[in-house]
Amino acid sequence: MKTVTGLFDNYDDASDAVGELEASGVPHADISIVANNSTEWYDGDDDRSNAAEDAASGAGVGAVIGGAGGLLAGLGIMAIPGVGPVVAAGWLAATAVGAVGGAVVGGAAGGIVGALTESGVPERDAHVYAEGVRRGGTLVTAKVDDQLAGQAERILGQANSVNLEDRRSAYEADGWTGFDSNAKAFTPDEIESDRGRYANRP
Repeated sequence: MKTVTGLFDNYDDASDAVGELEASGVPHADISIVANNSTEWYDGDDDRSNAAEDAASGAGVGAVIGGAGGLLAGLGIMAIPGVGPVVAAGWLAATAVGAVGGAVVGGAAGGIVGALTESGVPERDAHVYAEGVRRGGTLVTAKVDDQLAGQAERILGQANSVNLEDRRSAYEADGWTGFDSNAKAFTPDEIESDRGRYANRP
């Protein structure tokens, strides 16, 4: 098994990549998606208005929305310190915060970096992925059999995905040194401003 990961500035591009992974034969149980929800674009939970407050304390925000029918049918709202409210589904979120009865719950104390490195992603890369989500992006990660690894990497390396080295260089040029789970989450205005500087697509 190999872990392959892609960062997207646009949720729709990430969602398309998830669909392509599933169509290529990767079970949805082996795919994970984590998307920033600071702008509350996803409103599948009645408690979403408390997301920013709960994120500051690392508390859980919501439960899974939906059920069977592929990975994206199981999206749930949670909070990650340093990132804020996110929409997530799949094993990465479960590894970061645990799962109870299929629901994503709790606060992920440094969860993204730890879960990624535990699955085999180099720590240096995991920090960029986590920071990308903090700044409004969407992370797609899959555990794939060796024979599917090449195809999965092509899907997650499509033109609309973020070039990790370019994004790392851009962050570092502004003085960034690594993801900090104690940092203040980006506001919607800060995310919009940041996207204007870095994003592949509006």
